Amino acid sequence: MLRKLPPWAWVGGGVLSFIAGSINAVGFLGFRHQPITHLTGTTTALGVAVAQGDLAEAWHWLAAILSFVAGAVISGFIVRHEVLRLGRRYGVVLVLESLLLLTAVPLLHGQSDLGLYLAAMACGLQNAMVSTYSGAVFRTTHVTGIFTDLGIYLGQRLRGEALDPLRLHLYLLVSGSFLAGVVAGSFGYARWSERTLLGPAVLTGMAGLAYALYQHHRLVSARREAAQAD
Repeated sequence: MLRKLPPWAWVGGGVLSFIAGSINAVGFLGFRHQPITHLTGTTTALGVAVAQGDLAEAWHWLAAILSFVAGAVISGFIVRHEVLRLGRRYGVVLVLESLLLLTAVPLLHGQSDLGLYLAAMACGLQNAMVSTYSGAVFRTTHVTGIFTDLGIYLGQRLRGEALDPLRLHLYLLVSGSFLAGVVAGSFGYARWSERTLLGPAVLTGMAGLAYALYQHHRLVSARREAAQAD
């Protein structure tokens, strides 16, 4: 059972899920009508293209998948640990995600597939950045697993088993934030088209900088307490 979730994890999970929802909305509404934040639809499109013998489309979908995976590889190299906790180099990953999204905006506006690949890489970075916290799975770029877990918990509740309210609230936060991001991204696309991604890019960069400042404050406070103890 999930006993405690620190405030920074609640805020970070909600913000990152909102960002992912916004990115995916832009992908669906863009020139290729393509999902960006997850690979289920992308893998399906790859299989269809292969079955139809459309090599150009197959290469495109394969490149999108590899871009997402490349982002996850980079994130794994930087963070190195799969358990969510303070002290990891999340700020570096968030700033890198911001830079990828900023670079993708003009390319997407010019209807270049390279913009989609960069956006997919950014999402791979984000999704791989955290994996679990006290047994609760963090997946901020898609909600299939979230809704699956919600169904499992509701089924267990119907059988009279104890429900973990904190974990349930976490999954509701992630799915609700993702949906809110989709709504915001859709409204933004109607007005600014692909430039809507500037919003997620700025939010991600600010989150990375805020995390770095928070980490610096914690280190300074810890050193001050250690000095006082001596």
